[in-house]
Amino acid sequence: MDVRAIVVIGASEGGVQALRDLVGALPKNFPAAVFVVMHIGARRSELAVLLDRTGPLAATHAADGDLIEGGHIHVAPPDHHMVIAEGAVRLTKGPRENFARPSIDPLFRSAAQAYGSAVIGVILTGGLSDGTAGLYEIKQRGGATVVQDPSDAINPSMPRSALSSVEIDHCVPLAKMARLIVRLVSELADPPPRYSTPAKGLETAMDAQFRLDQPTALTCPDCGGALSRGQLGSLTQFRCHIGHVYSADVMASGQLLALERFIESAMRSLNERAELCRQMANEANLRGRAGNGAEWSAARQEAHDRVAPLRDLLDQDWMHPAVNEPEPGSIAAGIVDAAGPQDAIAFRN
Repeated sequence: MDVRAIVVIGASEGGVQALRDLVGALPKNFPAAVFVVMHIGARRSELAVLLDRTGPLAATHAADGDLIEGGHIHVAPPDHHMVIAEGAVRLTKGPRENFARPSIDPLFRSAAQAYGSAVIGVILTGGLSDGTAGLYEIKQRGGATVVQDPSDAINPSMPRSALSSVEIDHCVPLAKMARLIVRLVSELADPPPRYSTPAKGLETAMDAQFRLDQPTALTCPDCGGALSRGQLGSLTQFRCHIGHVYSADVMASGQLLALERFIESAMRSLNERAELCRQMANEANLRGRAGNGAEWSAARQEAHDRVAPLRDLLDQDWMHPAVNEPEPGSIAAGIVDAAGPQDAIAFRN
């Protein structure tokens, strides 16, 4: 089914209320198809029900094979990537990207490949940088790029990441975003250029678009596989042979999570050693082997002592370098500083 435009929206922390505010302000006769990804993981989600009750547009969790309909909100269901292919919705259990499934990037890049300049990509509040790479693909194929003003977001990291790495067309507060999107849809040519040919420099297969060919001395924090490194514009990405994909800031957070797990595993092993030594010391003492019991007790104390520095490591704060902050005086920083009082800050040439 032909639609006038595709609006793809990504959100994370603070996203439920942001999404409700946005879709609740869209008009009943909105002609575009709307796709929403929020980081809900594998847990049960009522997001589609909430959005369906919020405004005039019907919202449902997407099912594999759903036809794309104008005026309908398709919500990625738990633990599935939602992508667009051959005029229909496809759900996959592909590798997590930026530790998320559903992830924003697979939706954005598939929409860019299928609908080209008829795509409007929107990044709302959220942590780290999921969605930036997909928004880059949308821009490369002529689509419109929109981000929530970071000063208006509960968590500004995702909007800031997009502003830092992608040529953003519009940066607006949430209260003005629905009106902007309606205007952008009305300005699109009809019918849209569906199933567009790849933009220059982009590969045709979605799974190959993010092939990263530069090997690194790093391993995947999710599966332990070898990682390669590549660039999408100024955005650095890492990908393992399984298909897990990380931006640099997500990779750094993943490394800390993996380190925390290793330290906890070491602490558990030491505590188990201490318990074994305690039991053996008691048994030796009951049998009148005081010397042997003392050795077991000393080994128990040694295990306890070596847990302490590991606990100190867990209790410490770790640095989180801001790789996606706009440079002072840059165009991205200017967009953030200027956004707010105007209806939309546009930077199309």
